[in-house]
Amino acid sequence: MTDHHTPSAAVSLRGIVKSFGTGDTKVTVLRGIDLDIYLGEMLLLVGESGGGKTTLLSAIAGILDIDEGNIDVLGVPLSALPAGKRTTFRGQTMGFIYQQFNLLPALTAAENVAVPLLIQRINRSEALRRARVMLDRVGLGDRAEFLPKSLSGGQQQRVAIARALVNEPRLLICDEPTAALDGPNGQKIMELLREVGRAPDRCVVIVTHDSRIFHFGDRMANLTDGRIVGIETITREGTA
Repeated sequence: MTDHHTPSAAVSLRGIVKSFGTGDTKVTVLRGIDLDIYLGEMLLLVGESGGGKTTLLSAIAGILDIDEGNIDVLGVPLSALPAGKRTTFRGQTMGFIYQQFNLLPALTAAENVAVPLLIQRINRSEALRRARVMLDRVGLGDRAEFLPKSLSGGQQQRVAIARALVNEPRLLICDEPTAALDGPNGQKIMELLREVGRAPDRCVVIVTHDSRIFHFGDRMANLTDGRIVGIETITREGTA
């Protein structure tokens, strides 16, 4: 970050430990993670497969209980919240983009995008109106009534991004969002995430192996064998 003042941490992780299994089969996946992710930034989480990146994302989202440590998200001690309150908090503040799209095949693009709003009990006609506005923003206004099977892979991914952004989440969590896309579509997706996903009161966390998109980030954290082994600030072209 290049701000003159210290930016606010959207996510603060302290001493995060997570293991799976017991006894001889116990595997420790996260080994004391300390990390701050700031408002207004796009943080890339990189590292070897099996290093714990997706586990860490699930912990930040409150989907996975941790064994030790504290997770604060937007000033809320997430690790201390009961499961039900965590689910509500997640729906109100977070958006998710996955490599697999996870679109519901029987719903149109607009209906898929409206799902997070409907879960929050927003009126169906209002939810669909907002969904169409967001589809317009991702360049798919003319595909609102199409089913996923009638859309290309790149179009499906843009529907998934519209769905993640429709409730204006302050924390956007992305797991390999460009892995299934060719170079040009991957670049378009990242340009879109920078444009609509980042704002002074939001942050974006992206797990990726795709070196083609590294330059879009603000910082890159390397997670290897369950530990953060380095954090580097990414210099944008023309700012060196």
